[in-house]
Amino acid sequence: IAKEVAKLLEMKAQLGDEGKAKFVLKTPKGTRDYSPKQMAIRERVFSAIVTCFKRHGAEVIDTPVFELKETLTGKYGEDSKLIYDLKDQGGELLSLRYDLTVPFARYLAMNKITNIKRYHIAKVYRRDNPAMTRGRYREFYQCDFDIAGQFDPMIPDAECLKIVHEILSELQLGDFLIKVNDRRILDGMFAVCGVPDSKFRTICSSVDKLDKMPWEDVRSEMVGEKGLSPEAADRIGEYVRLHGGLDLIEQLLQDPTLSQNKLAKEGLGDMKLLFEYLTLFGITRQICFDLSLARGLDYYTGVIFEAVLVQQENEHVEEPVSVGSVAGGGRYDGLVGMFDPKGRKVPCVGVSIGIERIFSIMEQKVEASAEKIRTTETQVLVASAQKKLLEERLKLISELWDAGIKAEMLYKKNPKLLNQLQYCEDTGVPLVAIVGEQELKDGVVKLRVVATREEVDVRRENLAEEIKTRTSQS
Repeated sequence: IAKEVAKLLEMKAQLGDEGKAKFVLKTPKGTRDYSPKQMAIRERVFSAIVTCFKRHGAEVIDTPVFELKETLTGKYGEDSKLIYDLKDQGGELLSLRYDLTVPFARYLAMNKITNIKRYHIAKVYRRDNPAMTRGRYREFYQCDFDIAGQFDPMIPDAECLKIVHEILSELQLGDFLIKVNDRRILDGMFAVCGVPDSKFRTICSSVDKLDKMPWEDVRSEMVGEKGLSPEAADRIGEYVRLHGGLDLIEQLLQDPTLSQNKLAKEGLGDMKLLFEYLTLFGITRQICFDLSLARGLDYYTGVIFEAVLVQQENEHVEEPVSVGSVAGGGRYDGLVGMFDPKGRKVPCVGVSIGIERIFSIMEQKVEASAEKIRTTETQVLVASAQKKLLEERLKLISELWDAGIKAEMLYKKNPKLLNQLQYCEDTGVPLVAIVGEQELKDGVVKLRVVATREEVDVRRENLAEEIKTRTSQS
C-alpha cells in the first residue's frame, strides 16, 4: 500500500496545479442532472403511471442494477452490443441491466414463480450514442408492467394495451396511436416471402427501422448488407405497407399465401380476438394493426405493440419535436424458460412506458404554458412579526411537524416579516402562521392566506386541523 501511495503522490506532484485546471465539470455523455423543477414534473408523471399500474392490481418488485453478464447475453439480438460491461469484480463478470424485462424473467425462474402481475420502475443502461435532443440517453428510467402466467389468449394482452391508452390519455400529451402486430404474423410473412429461417431475426430488425427510414433504404439494407434476394424483399414490401383494423385482419385471413402458413394463421386468429376485446374496452380508435411493426428485441414471441405520438401540438416551438415511440411491449413466452434449468416456460406479456421521452414533452409543455411549478409541498411558513420570537417559532413549527403538517421557517433569528412573506410568494407556500406577543397572550396564531392576504386568528390547538382543511382544497 505504501508503495502505491508514494506512486500516486509522485504523480500528483508532477501534475502540480495544471491537474486542477484540467478538471471538467460535466455529467457523463448520455446522462443528465434533474433540477428541483424538473423533478417536480417527473414526479407528476411517475405518480400518474404508478396510480394506473396499481389500479390494475399490480405488485411492485426491485432487482439489482447489475446482473451477471451471462444473464443478459443473447437476449437482445443486434442490440446486445449496447450492453455496458463492468470490470471483473471478485471473479464475477457483470453488466449493467439493459432493460427490466430480462431481470424480471431471471427473478421468476430463480424464485419458481409462475403467476404474478408486477410493475417495476428503475434506471437502465445502454452504451448508445444517443441523440439526447430526442429524449434518448445512456442512463434512463423504464416503467414496466408485466403479467406472467398461463391464461386464456389475448385477455392479459388487451389489458396491457388498455393501460398504455389510460396512461397516455391521462398525461395529455396530444394525439397518439398504438401500433399492434404479432411476431408469428411477421415470421409467417417472412416464410411465405422466401426469407431463409436463419435470416428471420436480422430481417426483422431491418423492418423495425421503417418508422425512421423510407422503404427504399430498408430494402437496400436487406438486399445489400443482409444478402436477401431482391424478390423476397419486394414481397415483404407489399405486406409491410399494410395497416388497418379488423377489416385488414379479415382480409389477411383470406390471403391465399399468408393463410397457408400455420404461424401466421395462428397470429391472425389471436389478433382478431385481441381487436374484439379492445372494441369492448372502447379504445380501437387509437389502435392500428400495422404489419411494418417489428420491434428489434429477440425475445418477443407473439403480440407486439408500440405507442407513438402523432404530432406535437406546440405553437411555441418552430418545428414539432419528433419524439418517436413513447411506450412499447409485447408477449415473450420463451424468456423465463431460457433461465429455468428444466426449461419450464412461464408465458408473459408486458409493456414499458418511455418515461424520458414523455418527460421531455411535458417539460416543453410547461415551458410553453409558463405554468409556475412548485418544487416543494410546504403547506405553511411559520413566521413572526417581532424580534426575539425564535424560540416561539421553533416551538410552533415542532408542534406542526408532529401533527404531520409540511412546515418551514426562515433560518434567521429575527427575520423581517416582509422577507418571510416574499419567500412564500417566491416558492408558492400558500399559508403563513404568524406568532406575535399579542397572539401568544391570547393563545392564538394569526393564519394568513398568501394569495388573498386575508388573515384570521386560529386557536393554537386547532391550527393543524385548520391548515389541513385549507390546503386539502387547493
